[in-house]
Amino acid sequence: MSVPTLKPHRARQAAIATLFAVSAIALAVSQAYAADATDLGSVGTSGGSAGAVPAAAKNALSQSSLDARSAQSEISDEFIRNFTSPVADYSQILQMAPGMFSYSPNGPGLGDTKTSMRGLTDSNAVISFDGIPFNDTNGVSHHSWVFFPSQFVGGAVIDRSPGSAATIGQATFAGSINLLSRNLEPAKRTSVEGSYGTWNTSLVGIEHETGQFGADGASNLLFNVHEMKSDGYETFNKQKRDALSLKYQYAVSADTAVTAFASYLNLKSNTPAVKGVSRANVNLGNYDLLLSGVPNTPAYYGYNFYDVSTDFNYLGVSSNLGNGWKLEDKVYVYRYWNKQNYNNFKYDATGLVPTSLTTTSAVDKLNSYVTKGNLLRLSQESSLGTFRTGLWYDVADSYRYQVKSDPRTWIDTPLPNFSETYRTTTIQPYVEYEFKVAKDLKVTPGVKYASYKQAFNHLQDCATIGGLGATVNAATCAITLPGTGLGQPSVSNSVSYSDVLPSLDVHYQMQPNWSVYGQYAIGDQIPDTGVFDVKNAQILSKPKPTKSTTFQFGSVWKSDKYTLDADIYHSKLDNAYTVSVDPVTLLNFYPLIGNQIIQGIEAESNILLGSGFSLYLNGTFGSAKYDTGKWISGAPADTETLGLNYQASGWNTGLFAKRVGKMYNDNASVHEAFTIDPVVMTNLFVNYTLKTPSSFTKQAKIQLAINNLFDRHNVVGVAGAGTAASTSAAPSPADLLTVLPARSVSATVTLDF
Repeated sequence: MSVPTLKPHRARQAAIATLFAVSAIALAVSQAYAADATDLGSVGTSGGSAGAVPAAAKNALSQSSLDARSAQSEISDEFIRNFTSPVADYSQILQMAPGMFSYSPNGPGLGDTKTSMRGLTDSNAVISFDGIPFNDTNGVSHHSWVFFPSQFVGGAVIDRSPGSAATIGQATFAGSINLLSRNLEPAKRTSVEGSYGTWNTSLVGIEHETGQFGADGASNLLFNVHEMKSDGYETFNKQKRDALSLKYQYAVSADTAVTAFASYLNLKSNTPAVKGVSRANVNLGNYDLLLSGVPNTPAYYGYNFYDVSTDFNYLGVSSNLGNGWKLEDKVYVYRYWNKQNYNNFKYDATGLVPTSLTTTSAVDKLNSYVTKGNLLRLSQESSLGTFRTGLWYDVADSYRYQVKSDPRTWIDTPLPNFSETYRTTTIQPYVEYEFKVAKDLKVTPGVKYASYKQAFNHLQDCATIGGLGATVNAATCAITLPGTGLGQPSVSNSVSYSDVLPSLDVHYQMQPNWSVYGQYAIGDQIPDTGVFDVKNAQILSKPKPTKSTTFQFGSVWKSDKYTLDADIYHSKLDNAYTVSVDPVTLLNFYPLIGNQIIQGIEAESNILLGSGFSLYLNGTFGSAKYDTGKWISGAPADTETLGLNYQASGWNTGLFAKRVGKMYNDNASVHEAFTIDPVVMTNLFVNYTLKTPSSFTKQAKIQLAINNLFDRHNVVGVAGAGTAASTSAAPSPADLLTVLPARSVSATVTLDF
């Protein structure tokens, strides 16, 4: 196939009663421990209005803010540095928060995982970095194994709601996750890191922090370079990651600062398109059997390989303009270049023999895009309140194709399965005003306008758009000659979507260490580009963006001994649109089909036990169902996290257990086809830091990480059904299952100079 070249730039009442009970307990405890309640000060995202940070808040690995206007959790940098695998990606960071979970069947940080929030996948949510949203352009989805490994991330703020009018992104439908870059330090430091663990997993890296330098110490620079290699838990699913990041800040004046961030990552792996181990192999205890080392067989690892490059860059300025006015502006560009080749094998009826090795069984694939944009925010604070407005402008240019190929020679068919270029333009202006109704009472109405435009060019193809006037042989993907014309080489079209998204929240500071809030917000999600993946790229009518309407109430409380935040929520979500065919024109149209309702209660707390011990716990209880009463696939009825932490005399240890309750998986259009039993995953981390171990070393840190401590092999998902009739009652041996990876251990040494 001749294709353009793209360079690799590489039960509601019960919940309400529970919330009132939690608030009553918080009030009673706050009165009982009045001496411990500290007047909170300005402490970034986890502080309050005035005073010092209480000890329990300093110690908490995840917590909400006293200033929060919706259900939020903030993950600390300490949790990332001490209590995640050294090869972790951002998905492991997010699991600490209430209701969040994900699974990586090849091992922590060794695969592309998706994070669930309130039972909805990350394709329903915004993920951003330092406030800049990033996602795939053919649909709102994210790839955890690229862009932002844990070395690049200094924390996260998770908002389990559509947010306020100021929350921007193409999928505020379920919520938002804002990954934060690393904080810069005032003192100079060079760190050298080496790690080795199970499955021949290694990581070597160097990080340098300049500290403040230059005239008046106005400059500061942090960079990190590392390489990770692993054979992976699954057979022949090897991984190699090379990455670097740089963050620079310059204080132009006391009121103005400029920040630059740049990163690059390249990932190579042998991960196949087949996502899962066959049920027949799992039943035999072969939990890791994925690919083969035997050439000229369908599952040979040499027929499956990724080469993915990403970079993310921005230049930002923040300034106090005077008279209460503040400006923040970021201009950015990020790139995703995913070149993948795979043999599209499947399992036979026994579930033991991989089949499909032909001249067209493989796929030669590219998914790439370059996204550029600007995010402007402006605010003004006065005695009446705070005015906020802003504009997000984002343009993404994409090129994607898939071509049938022979995995033994990688000779492609003449026409692709599909090949397309398209531009997506997103414009979201917003305005909100936070009224100071009283000293401790704030009411914030706001509205955002979301505008999306997509312009497509589809090339003539074999399986999606079709021959555009030519007759195509479906087996060979070649134009049939003679007797037909060559058809048109391509077809172009465009579509626009728009939404008006209001929000309203109320925040009341009941005491310096206790706040409550209520929120109403509407979020949306842009339709994916598959809408036009039909014959001749013609449709009768376009779909509408799906919307969500959320009501929630919550409370945040902190003292020197305890932190506690809890919320109740109710969201009505548009169900996904379905595909229908008009009987007259034979063109597709996309009506919405019903609604989804998610509702429940969430809470998290950190408790100082004394003698260096603290206890972190969180829990969720609720439901996520279609209006038919059936559960949404992958949505558990409950989740719980229990963490015991010890800090004293250079030791920092953590034992964390995450339980995800029973859930269901679908089989095509059959809801609740498979039952997924509850899962408990336990991880242990032991860190010891030795100060000035030598005259030339500032400190040495030794880390031991054990993931899946009890070596569980639970089935956590059905990745694909063997037959349309396959269910838990009548399972197919060819079902593809997602299984927990075995216990893994790693030892890491970090030396600071």
